[in-house]
Amino acid sequence: MLLQLFCAIFYFTFVSLSVVGADFRNVLIILADDGGFEIGAYNNTVCKTPNIDQFARRSVLFKHAFTSVSSCSPSRSALLTGLPQHQNGMYGLHQDIQHFNTFDNIESVSKILRNHNIRTGIIGKKHVGPEAVYPFDFAETEENNSINQVGRNITRIKLLVRKFLSQSQQSPFFLYVAFHDPHRDSSMRYGPFCERFGNGEPGMGLIPDWNPVLYDPDKVVLPYFVQDTPAARQDVAAQYTTMSRLDQGIGLVLGELASYGLDKNTLVVYSSDNGIPFPRGRTNLYDAGTAEPLLISSPLHRERWGQESNAMVSLLDIFPTVLDWFGIEDVGPPVRTGRSLLPILESEPTGGWDTVYASHSLHEVTMYYPMRSVRTNRFKAIRNLNYKMPFPIDQDFYASPTFQDLLNRTRDHQPLHWFTDLHRYYYRDSWELYDVGTDPKELRNLASDPGHARTLETLAARLREWQNVTADPWICAQDGVFVKHPTEHCGPLLNEL
Repeated sequence: MLLQLFCAIFYFTFVSLSVVGADFRNVLIILADDGGFEIGAYNNTVCKTPNIDQFARRSVLFKHAFTSVSSCSPSRSALLTGLPQHQNGMYGLHQDIQHFNTFDNIESVSKILRNHNIRTGIIGKKHVGPEAVYPFDFAETEENNSINQVGRNITRIKLLVRKFLSQSQQSPFFLYVAFHDPHRDSSMRYGPFCERFGNGEPGMGLIPDWNPVLYDPDKVVLPYFVQDTPAARQDVAAQYTTMSRLDQGIGLVLGELASYGLDKNTLVVYSSDNGIPFPRGRTNLYDAGTAEPLLISSPLHRERWGQESNAMVSLLDIFPTVLDWFGIEDVGPPVRTGRSLLPILESEPTGGWDTVYASHSLHEVTMYYPMRSVRTNRFKAIRNLNYKMPFPIDQDFYASPTFQDLLNRTRDHQPLHWFTDLHRYYYRDSWELYDVGTDPKELRNLASDPGHARTLETLAARLREWQNVTADPWICAQDGVFVKHPTEHCGPLLNEL
């Protein structure tokens, strides 16, 4: 009798422990590094992404999602804190000599979740600090590994995800898997997009789970902002190969989640930090630099799977979405302007989602070019605060075949086969205004057009209101100084700007 009782207790305990992880709500965020719309689900018919495409069929696909800043560390800090870079302090890149950090008093989503007994994990590219602001219970990042091993080696990533999930059966969890693909390889050791890393060639190493996909440069889909030359096409073909590795890695991660039965109660989000590393992409506030893929799969909202949303959303909305999923209230301060996306997973909104904002200050420490923007579904206004200086070029992009091709062709007075030239790319107006409804490529600046003066005035006022709400230190730049006493106002400089 005692033996039967013991066996019954053991069986009940075993069964309970084996399914307890499936009783909690969890979150998995998968982030690409400089990823764009080279995805079948976003109508790219050449780049092969079967795993992302399959995931899209179980998700709501957002057609108008935007990052709030077009730079790696600032974007990641904004995603994890729900605050734009000028509000959280991560004005530029975090690593090496850049050394930008989020303010010590800011609470990130990982810190808040830990305080609510939710297990947190990060695998891959962290690229933010300090540690006290971004603590994780489980961390395998560039801080304690090779970034290629935890960000591109999809077999290693799979095993790390398995390890985290095996240790997370007794509590709800938040797992942030930040791939390093398809970021460029500035050293060019493994190719312009690190596309040869792990492909089995001599000196390249071998990633067991990766089946490299090669692309014909003549068949890639060139974005309008990339010149149509052999060098640029080869560059994009290399990017596609790395995107295929990312796609296969995402398939492995989602496979691990399903193998534990956790796909049935886990909110899964896929997006990227900023635009692709090409002209007008990363570090720019044009749509090429800020528009992002965004797929969200909720096991509680299956009726919306496979549908699209036309709501204009920001990656700042991910923070409140995660808290909402866990039933945690954001008590602040500071004030966060993002909103939970869970209602959109229930039904398509009929209004109220028609404006996004962006704020960019630096990328590398030498790249001071602050910009602010506001975008509606019809117009976009960009304010370039340092417009009398040439737009800066980051080291990764400078070394790329695409930019070197532009330099060589300009120097040799050869046709660029590009929609603009380097002079016009470098030197921009103080204000830019685009009718994105009729000019989605943002080619015709309407800021000086008297017929659009009222539109620019209205957008400038909305942008200034957002800057005020988010405590933007640049609110008085470029022609004033913020004065606190006796009342807060912008003191004029009379500097002829």
